[in-house]
Amino acid sequence: MGCNAGVEHSPEIARVLTEVGPRLKRLRTGRAMTLAALSEATGISKSTLSRLESGQRKPSLELLLPLAQAHQVPLDELVGPPEVGDPRVRLTPRRVNGSTVLPLTRQPGPLQTYKMVLPPTRSNPDPCTHEGYEWLYVLAGRLRLVLGEHDLVLESGEAAEFDTRLPHWFGSTGQGPVEVLSLFGRQGERMHVRARSRPLDGPGQA
Repeated sequence: MGCNAGVEHSPEIARVLTEVGPRLKRLRTGRAMTLAALSEATGISKSTLSRLESGQRKPSLELLLPLAQAHQVPLDELVGPPEVGDPRVRLTPRRVNGSTVLPLTRQPGPLQTYKMVLPPTRSNPDPCTHEGYEWLYVLAGRLRLVLGEHDLVLESGEAAEFDTRLPHWFGSTGQGPVEVLSLFGRQGERMHVRARSRPLDGPGQA
């Protein structure tokens, strides 16, 4: 970009700048202050103040600072904060082997978070192993966790963490669906929260 090239503003910034002039005029007239009086208080010429209020002169920090001081208002009251966009995050659930998986981490990284809804039909253990570390928190229902030689049941509000290089499997007890929050990371990245687990009642107990 050349030295004399103009600065292009985003539509949002351009909108904010165009609203400064009318805001300055409302503030001045609301205090029954003339351009001459404001010029004397700020050291800014009447013609410059007039062009600012009419939008013919773009506001700059060197003009807005003395104006804010003269009106005894914060600088952001002259500029006005930009509108806040819609804060809602629209997530797309996936169906994986009959389970609903909702990725909660929007950016790639070493630690990924998921919410999973596991159906009652996911109740037959099929342990697997892979690199990493996993932390599970039961949001609702009863989660069956098979880890190595352990066969456990976690109730709502309980958590577990484990090295995924151990043979492991988790699913429903078969009595109903279960909602789980899962945090998965590479080996060495782990959550330091451990909750009490209960042995599974009935057949299949280790």
